Amino acid sequence: AIDARRARAMALGTTFAYDYPSIFKRALQLEWRKFCRESGSKDRPATATLLTSEELILDDEMEAEDSVGFGLCLTKRAPESNSVSMVAWRMNMKTPQYPDGRDVIVIANDITNKAGSFGTREDELFNRASQMARDLGLPRLYIAANSGARIGMADEVKQAFKVKFFNDEDPSKGFDYLYVTPEDYAILGPDGRKSLIGEYIPLEKHYKVLDVIGEGRDLGVENLRGSGTIAGETSRAYDETFTLTYVSGRTVGIGAYLVRLGQRTIQKGTNAPILLTGYSALNSLMGREVYTSNLQLGGTKVMYNNGVTHQCVRNDLEGVQAMLNWISYVPARKGTPLPVSRLTLGDKIERSVDFNPLELGLSEFDPRLYLTGQETESKEGESSSWTSGFFDRGSFTEYLAGWAKTVVVGRARLGGIPMGVIISETRTVEAKTPADPATPDSQERVWQQAGQVWFPDSAYKTSQAISDFNKEELPLMLFANWRGFSGGQRDMFDEVLKFGSFIVDELVKYEQPIFVYIPPTGQLRGGAWVVVDPTINAEVMEMYADDNARGNVLEPPGAVSIKFRQKDVLAAMKRIDPVIKNLYEKLKEVEPSSDEAAILKADIKAREVKLLPVYQQIAIDFADLHDRPGRMTAKGVIREVVPWKSSRVYFYNRLRRRLAEDEVAQRLIDAGDSINKLSEAREQLKELSEECGAKWNDDISVYNWLMSDEGKAQVGECIANVVGSSVVSQVMKLGHQDPNAVLKGLMGLITELKSQGKIEESDALVQKLRAGVTLLN
Repeated sequence: AIDARRARAMALGTTFAYDYPSIFKRALQLEWRKFCRESGSKDRPATATLLTSEELILDDEMEAEDSVGFGLCLTKRAPESNSVSMVAWRMNMKTPQYPDGRDVIVIANDITNKAGSFGTREDELFNRASQMARDLGLPRLYIAANSGARIGMADEVKQAFKVKFFNDEDPSKGFDYLYVTPEDYAILGPDGRKSLIGEYIPLEKHYKVLDVIGEGRDLGVENLRGSGTIAGETSRAYDETFTLTYVSGRTVGIGAYLVRLGQRTIQKGTNAPILLTGYSALNSLMGREVYTSNLQLGGTKVMYNNGVTHQCVRNDLEGVQAMLNWISYVPARKGTPLPVSRLTLGDKIERSVDFNPLELGLSEFDPRLYLTGQETESKEGESSSWTSGFFDRGSFTEYLAGWAKTVVVGRARLGGIPMGVIISETRTVEAKTPADPATPDSQERVWQQAGQVWFPDSAYKTSQAISDFNKEELPLMLFANWRGFSGGQRDMFDEVLKFGSFIVDELVKYEQPIFVYIPPTGQLRGGAWVVVDPTINAEVMEMYADDNARGNVLEPPGAVSIKFRQKDVLAAMKRIDPVIKNLYEKLKEVEPSSDEAAILKADIKAREVKLLPVYQQIAIDFADLHDRPGRMTAKGVIREVVPWKSSRVYFYNRLRRRLAEDEVAQRLIDAGDSINKLSEAREQLKELSEECGAKWNDDISVYNWLMSDEGKAQVGECIANVVGSSVVSQVMKLGHQDPNAVLKGLMGLITELKSQGKIEESDALVQKLRAGVTLLN
């Protein structure tokens, strides 16, 4: 039986749901093999211990054993014995980031059971498993291969109904209604199986069928209600924990919405379309053969290029590997520390960033090289070389690469610490909208998009990536290199203004450290600066620039056209050029109307024409001097100038300090109501650190202090004081409202301590109260 179901799944281009634990185990083996090869580590868990999985089923199923809460139980049943076409597991997997194991909740459609459709039982299992993931803060992985909401009919009524034709002798004339006999109504009606509601027709002596209810479940609208339930649950799960979907086979209707609502999506390139309606149904609707495949509607050529799909893979093993790689960047549970990975052989934290387009003489280059560095392929007999980039070698994974190509987004590691990363594309790229076969006169549209410019799609991509990173609790490294937003008529109509404002909205919500850095040869101007300025969320954002970066309202030629026009250029020429100065001096000494004056004016004009090109360049250079990091620092709009070569070490130390500092600051905020912001908590930490000799402006010094036993003890004492002050404040507030209630509360506490056998604590409290009264007297 299990082989038949595997064959059925294979025929549909996917994998039998119960085989996924084995695929996860194989993917973990490959992950560890790669990790050991790249890092040089020999510590590797035994293969048998890499994965343990426990199937979760509804607590009212026959095979239910140990309850785990949430209306779910564990089971050890055979793989093919499920009656619900949805399967869920709690898996513990040992990964290189968590060698002792991390838990995840995995939910998968079983496409071999009722075509993987969503009925009420499937919706209930999905909903409860997702709630479990959300409540425990565990990553929720969903493997999609389904047929959408289940469609059913009442078979018992289907076998019993009869037809009232207008003309029994000629049924082709049409019919009036459906009916059942009194005998069948007694069996199927409200007093029987409750399968239908009817109206008695006295003249015909039968019951006209008004509504078919059906005694079975999952026939229609109840499935839609269940779909709505899991749609809402998935939206909440995206906000509250890590959600990731792998589209292994076709996913239809509610299945497609679950993909989008979970946001992060990996899609298989073949036999895994994301659909609202299948192609054959659309052809029937339009009355002609328009589409020839579901892949035309929801394959990777559509979904990868429109931003629904983040990453494409070729097969299910690659899909599971991609899921494992993605969760390697996120904490084991919501709110826990980030996973830190070991660096690959040949890389280290304390190193320079050697890829520099200026030093390498590159006028056009792939901006990803800033992040990854540049690998030089080895020639025969020679070893390959690597020009180092900003992040750890081999740690960058790009997502959403097929959509909005003027922005590059992904995840990487800095000194082993995972980060979200956004950088602009500097080269001109091609955007494309496909022709729709359903519209005969439609044509494929191809147009060019300039680099360093935000367009509607790339602005939306930027905001979406920021939202994802924030939900994943990742610090953000934003390499800011934008000249502005595209403001042409088409882009304004396509809502570039709205999507640009989304960037601000998402930055305002961000809760982890954000470093905005203008890289070498980079520039940040106009509206592009506005939407990433650190004052948008000063609690977490900081801005830096390379010593060769630029920033201002306009680029120098634009600024010159407004603020250093030709009359100003000529005035500068008159002030600076000795020849023109001399000619003007001579002009003062002659009669204005004389021939000599006319000759002098002609000489001046000729000299101005000759020098105008070079003075235009002088004006542009003067404008450029206003754009440099020295002025940014003087005006306080950036925190510091960080040279590109040393940026990796600087930001590693800064990130490490900010993560430790913000964790302690949040504990201070949670301890009482006297501190409400990170900035207020940091001020308290600053005072404490300076008392202990740590240099607040030295990231390494502050981090070492926070991590030391002495620092932890001092922070613990500070938090205890904040808690105590908060309690005192609350008691005083309550005392102002009702002093008698406060006294009754203290007496009740003393009584409760005695009843619990805590005599010493009770006596100590009484002594303190007496001492307090004595002091007051």
